[in-house]
Amino acid sequence: MSSQMSAIELLKLGDQGRKKPFLNQYWPQIIGTTIGVSAAVFINYQTRRPPFSGIQKHILLGGGMSAVLMYVTKKREEYFAEKDAVFRHYIELHPEDFPTSERKKIGDILEPWVPVR
Repeated sequence: MSSQMSAIELLKLGDQGRKKPFLNQYWPQIIGTTIGVSAAVFINYQTRRPPFSGIQKHILLGGGMSAVLMYVTKKREEYFAEKDAVFRHYIELHPEDFPTSERKKIGDILEPWVPVR
């Protein structure tokens, strides 16, 4: 994606050509399972039982935490999609507030370096 595009052009692209990284796709399942199983092991430790006794507790806590985090992630993505839609609508209504800036060369911004003798 070019940085020479205007704000409206960038917003109209949407998610075209973008793919979520692997960890962003599966983090609720990974973190939820880890937290759930760790909580079950901690409960067993506190009640002086073997770490993996009552395996159904591990399965339920791991699955439950994964489901909760997947729900939270879905709601978060819906929130940000709505927020982006509001921004996009505002930019479409007020394009004069978002002018396309002129590109400058590095030579125009920085002075040439001259060694001191």
